[in-house]
Amino acid sequence: MFRAQNYFEKDSFNLALNGDGTNPGFLDIIDDFGSSKAGNLAYYYAGISYLHMGKFKEAIDHLKKFDTSDLLLAPISVGAQGDAQLELGNAEKALDLYTEAYKMNENELTTPIYMLKAGELLENSNKGDQALKLYETIKQKFPESTEGRSIDKYIARVKAKMNS
Repeated sequence: MFRAQNYFEKDSFNLALNGDGTNPGFLDIIDDFGSSKAGNLAYYYAGISYLHMGKFKEAIDHLKKFDTSDLLLAPISVGAQGDAQLELGNAEKALDLYTEAYKMNENELTTPIYMLKAGELLENSNKGDQALKLYETIKQKFPESTEGRSIDKYIARVKAKMNS
């Protein structure tokens, strides 16, 4: 799996998925070792690769098969499914997945990312009060995160919309 991971890290998603003729790709690893730890991890890599390639249904299919208790990979996998659903035009399903992702394991890295994505979807669905709660939670609990450092503009925007 080393070569496939190497291609993945270099954004060579097609080679990561399908291999290079000498070394197997994630799809080969899934076929040969699908029920092993390596096969399980290959589902994650394949899903993220498909997401980057714009193949959103395939991304969802592979990410759904990935099973982990890893405190960072689990919310990233669910959030990536949300990204794919959003790209397919399923905003409500994306919102559900982003909400699931930020509630999975509160941490400085993934929680504010998916809170912000959920907040933006709520804001775009004219649910500014719910969006504001998420934005203010980011400001209060995750002020040092990338999202926390720029959250004031989101709070100001949603407050302006609510007051007009």
